[in-house]
Amino acid sequence: MFKPIATAAECDEAVLTKVRGAFADALGLSRDEVQFDSVVLSGLGAESLDLLDIAFRLERAFDIRIPRGGIESTSRQGLDQGEPYEVGGMLTPAALARLAEAMPEVPAAEFRQGLKVSEVATLLRVGTFYNIVQGLLAQKAAG
Repeated sequence: MFKPIATAAECDEAVLTKVRGAFADALGLSRDEVQFDSVVLSGLGAESLDLLDIAFRLERAFDIRIPRGGIESTSRQGLDQGEPYEVGGMLTPAALARLAEAMPEVPAAEFRQGLKVSEVATLLRVGTFYNIVQGLLAQKAAG
């Protein structure tokens, strides 16, 4: 089973290079501007439509299928049966804990009480996509 990583030092350099390339090409940036810990929306200037383009480029580059809403569904899976994911549009403490486990590349302080479901995309890092790709590649290799 694949365990998401938190730092660039733990990366498979060949995979990270392709992930960075997908971001650079989609956003019109140089590869040097795209790092593992780059914040996708506020740091690289991506918009929601760009995320679809990036996902498509990664799917082509790695011959994988990135499920839409995958991070949210992963964090929901770890909750006890009947335990809410959100209340009034805000993530519950249990949901925040699961999300932090699923996204170790995001600094822990960003999983703050009061985080809205609609704000989860602001947490995304290039490393988030690296971890998604590596997880899907591991599933693919396992058959």
